Amino acid sequence: MAENKVKPVNEADLKELKNRMKLIAEADPSQFHNEFSLKRYLRAFKTVDDAFKAILKTNKWRKEYGVETLTPETPEIKKNLEANKARVLKYRDMIGRPVVYIPAKNHNASNRDIDELTKFIVYCLEDACKKCFEEVVDNLCIVFDLQDFGVTCMDYQLVKNLIWLLSRHYPERLGVCLIINSSSLFASCWAVIRGWLDENTTSKVTFVSSEEELCKHLIPDILPTDI
Repeated sequence: MAENKVKPVNEADLKELKNRMKLIAEADPSQFHNEFSLKRYLRAFKTVDDAFKAILKTNKWRKEYGVETLTPETPEIKKNLEANKARVLKYRDMIGRPVVYIPAKNHNASNRDIDELTKFIVYCLEDACKKCFEEVVDNLCIVFDLQDFGVTCMDYQLVKNLIWLLSRHYPERLGVCLIINSSSLFASCWAVIRGWLDENTTSKVTFVSSEEELCKHLIPDILPTDI
């Protein structure tokens, strides 16, 4: 059975960060972050100062990027939903995480708009995060399905953008990343990608080689067969 191991935060640090955020949230309610969010930033950025600065940068980015305005009817989102580039599943993994499913075969690095696709990934992360039962588990399961994976499917820039988003604006949201149906062709790609990850993130990546192993993380039947 999968486990959700979350490091505790220093209560004094949490109290100080809450006080700082309360002051700016009183002036601008859009700056509000709940306690679960503050804990994630503290775990990711270690100190109160760094966590506070990171939160302010995220708030600024969310406003400038128009995160709250992204809907299934937004042209870039609708286009990529219809192309089945990714899907937030209706069902959860074994410990209750929302699941973001990404079929590699539907990606072509030479035939995409990276800005549109990145905005779509932001939409998917937002959608998944809204489905979290934060009192129980506040992180996500991301599944990369490498069935029918080919060289043209490997979009390094998109992977870089996803890593950046998760580290800067969705810190500690990644609970586990499952890579299923991998082949020897992906080995050289993984060697490159692994060099971009810190030790903590690398530890969350799991290559799943059998249905029995997959069952430790999620019920295989929840994975789409129509995309």
